[in-house]
Amino acid sequence: MPIRLNEENGGKWLVVHVSGKLAAADYEQFVPEFERLVRQHGPLRVLFDMTGFHGWSAGALWQDVKFDLKHFADIERIAMVGEKKWQHGMATFCKPFTKATIRYFDHADAAEARTWLGEA
Repeated sequence: MPIRLNEENGGKWLVVHVSGKLAAADYEQFVPEFERLVRQHGPLRVLFDMTGFHGWSAGALWQDVKFDLKHFADIERIAMVGEKKWQHGMATFCKPFTKATIRYFDHADAAEARTWLGEA
């Protein structure tokens, strides 16, 4: 499965592991779970782990853009953890699509990403 979700910190954090190439259908699992957590807890903190991630199909990219626009204010912080240069660039690319504070971390610094995510 290209997307795995884990709730942490009483549901206030969502850890999203993506791998392979995402398809539009992958958002059918992700979006309702995200929306449920936002209804329960308000804006979330997200750890977006891109280890082994290879990008999106065209349909999935469109689903991602729609998600970003709808949930512009529903994320407080995003810690993006990756292993490739283009993934680092995504942290900058995503900033106009969210009110969240975004920071990229190399896969080797995943523990630091969690620390940053938990800061006030």
